[in-house]
Amino acid sequence: MKQASKTNEPKAAQKAEEKAAGVRGVLERAYPGSRAQLKRRMLEGALACFNEHGIEPTTIEMILVRCEASVGNLYHHFGSKEGLVAALFFCALQDQAALVDEELARAHTMREGVAALVYGYVDWVSAQPELARFMFQARSAVSKGPHAAELQQRNRQRAKLVMNWFAQADRPGRIKDWPTELLPSLIIGAADNLSRAWLSGRVKATPAQYREQLAEAAWLSVAGSD
Repeated sequence: MKQASKTNEPKAAQKAEEKAAGVRGVLERAYPGSRAQLKRRMLEGALACFNEHGIEPTTIEMILVRCEASVGNLYHHFGSKEGLVAALFFCALQDQAALVDEELARAHTMREGVAALVYGYVDWVSAQPELARFMFQARSAVSKGPHAAELQQRNRQRAKLVMNWFAQADRPGRIKDWPTELLPSLIIGAADNLSRAWLSGRVKATPAQYREQLAEAAWLSVAGSD
């Protein structure tokens, strides 16, 4: 048993480093340059604390110890713990949206557009499990906190951009003429459910491994009859 444990240590270390590298990549895209290095380090340290202990139990002191920063640093860059949570959440939200936009840019038909939403979602979650795990637990905190209005505005803008893509009449295919607020749940609902199951350890395969099946199921849910 001890020998097997030692054999698995390099693989576990490699996976941990890959996850950390993925998080750093997202943070660098959101806050590029050497002047933002401390800000990125604080966000990375906070993410680790939130995922290990939960958002509410995590204290400012725990975050500062983890990222080797001062109280002044935290309040200067984020204003409060709630501000730090929101900054990290919006950073992840924007990065995920960017991947979805890349997929949508390659889509030409309605069916391909639906698949693009699913692909972008599950591919990002699979590539960024630490940030995805944080997003699931942070959404409620941000939506009820001092940055709720900003979240609502971002969500409205995002929904408008996506719906404008599907509203273009020259795209082949048709989706059901159902209430707009219902469509995201039909398209992303199964992908979201599987992602949560994977992040909690109830499913072994990454969501990205089922991207084709999830996209097919999403299309069948919203496809209109010709």
